[in-house]
Amino acid sequence: MMEEEELEFVEELEAVLQLTPEVQLAIEQVFPSQDPLDRADFNAVEYINTLFPTEQSLANIDEVVNKIRLKIRRLDDNIRTVVRGQTNVGQDGRQVKEITRDIKQLDHAKRHLTTSITTLNHLHMLAGGVDSLEAMTRRRQYGEVANLLQGVMNVLEHFHKYMGIPQIRQLSERVKAAQTELGQQILADFEEAFPSQGTKRPGGPSNVLRDACLVANILDPRIKQEIIKKFIKQHLSEYLVLFQENQDVAWLDKIDRRYAWIKRQLVDYEEKYGRMFPREWCMAERIAVEFCHVTRAELAKIMRTRAKEIEVKLLLFAIQRTTNFEGFLAKRFSGCTLTDGTLKKLESPPPSTNPFLEDEPTPEMEELATEKGDLDQPKKPKAPDNPFHGIVSKCFEPHLYVYIESQDKNLGELIDRFVADFKAQGPPKPNTDEGGAVLPSCADLFVYYKKCMVQCSQLSTGEPMIALTTIFQKYLREYAWKILSGNLPKTTTSSGGLTISSLLKEKEGSEVAKFTLEELCLICNILSTAEYCLATTQQLEEKLKEKVDVSLIERINLTGEMDTFSTVISSSIQLLVQDLDAACDPALTAMSKVRSWEMASYKLTRAAQGGFYWPLSVASPGSSERKGSAEENGEAPEFLKALS
Repeated sequence: MMEEEELEFVEELEAVLQLTPEVQLAIEQVFPSQDPLDRADFNAVEYINTLFPTEQSLANIDEVVNKIRLKIRRLDDNIRTVVRGQTNVGQDGRQVKEITRDIKQLDHAKRHLTTSITTLNHLHMLAGGVDSLEAMTRRRQYGEVANLLQGVMNVLEHFHKYMGIPQIRQLSERVKAAQTELGQQILADFEEAFPSQGTKRPGGPSNVLRDACLVANILDPRIKQEIIKKFIKQHLSEYLVLFQENQDVAWLDKIDRRYAWIKRQLVDYEEKYGRMFPREWCMAERIAVEFCHVTRAELAKIMRTRAKEIEVKLLLFAIQRTTNFEGFLAKRFSGCTLTDGTLKKLESPPPSTNPFLEDEPTPEMEELATEKGDLDQPKKPKAPDNPFHGIVSKCFEPHLYVYIESQDKNLGELIDRFVADFKAQGPPKPNTDEGGAVLPSCADLFVYYKKCMVQCSQLSTGEPMIALTTIFQKYLREYAWKILSGNLPKTTTSSGGLTISSLLKEKEGSEVAKFTLEELCLICNILSTAEYCLATTQQLEEKLKEKVDVSLIERINLTGEMDTFSTVISSSIQLLVQDLDAACDPALTAMSKVRSWEMASYKLTRAAQGGFYWPLSVASPGSSERKGSAEENGEAPEFLKALS
């Protein structure tokens, strides 16, 4: 029983120790050995037979067994050593971790030591810097203060997390106190140099103020803004006195003097104070912008007070000079200070393919087409390229009704002149090249429209453009009624329109009056003019929508005026058709009364002469006796002659 168990154990052990050929080959390559015990195909029986080949060899069996036991003992020792070595490796790992922990502790200690040394250095710099800053502030050494203050503030940022320490908090408070003292001291220096009342200090700016501006750049931004505000206010104080509302030079007719004054002031500033303020402050532009704001407010106030004295010539003169000044500002300054949101730079309009108007005004567009004449339209850069567009001229917009009323009056006079010229000159002569051409007054009207639209769009793109559109609509209708429809020749036919039945029906006792050659020429002129007006009115509507504000586009609609010109076109065509009907009526009447045999005879004769066959639908017994007159001579009956 025991033997069977041992055999089973041996078999299980052999199954466990059975290695794959690849593993066995790798072991042999790493640990080469000639010992039979190390072979993969070891056989115990063969090995014992090798040790005891004969019975006599069994005499030394004890010696062999002892050797094998010694070998087993050594193998056990080796295995034990290896196992213990693995245990030692685990112990070594713990030792490595302990060493690493110690290194990390040393590294943290080094980092903390470095931080402490750096902090102490910063603290030394901060303490010394605060002392120096307070001393320099008292001596007004702003040039040195500008460099030192920035460094002290940078060092102080490193101590934000240490503000709980009383000494650090005390140094921080001293820095804030020094900044406050510097701000007050600099403002006092500027107030002394540029008092609010009185004249500017002679001799120009000092280096102290120039260095003070460098310090103000580092201090609270409110200090800088206060300096700018006080300087500009002092610089424009003379302007407010010279151009008070009760002064003669304050009115619109002398508006040039306002802009001449600020130009002189800008030149004076560059000469005296250009180097005092830092370039990034843009002081010259700020002075100009504040002047514009003050001027806009003053002009708006005086125009409200003297609104009844505003005439269109005076208004356009003031607008022209103002827009020219805005263009001057756009050429000189970049507009970088216009960040208060009071003005918005206009967006560039999309490129237009409209043939009605070119965006660039031509010299001819700068003259008004009235005998009274108005001022040239304002010359100014395009709004999209001018950030100063409207900064002053916006104040004129509430008073543009004067301009609109003037254009209403001028257009009314223009229409009356067109009517008078037409009556005096009469319709175009049929023998001239003008027959069927567009009336000259039509082109003059739209040229004036174009001039007004460009001029008004430069003044405003808001409600005044809508008011001008209403004026355009009014006089388009008047032109259609007074010049076109009003000059069409009168006819005795009913106004119900021309139908097929009217062409086929004879009217007993009444005849339609035929038009003379002059009247036909006039109808063609009016027809061509109406077609031109229809197309140009459509283009005018598109251009008005391009010029006006986006929110007002829906309020521009010239459909009614286009329908009016369409009605004129229909009336003209109807008159021409009626005249053609009247011209054909005698021939059609003669055709209905001619005897059928004459018709048949003529057909036969023409067929024989022309070489083609024309079948006869009627044969008359007496037709052979009547061939001598018309057929032999090849002449057509009278009604056919009338048709030719």
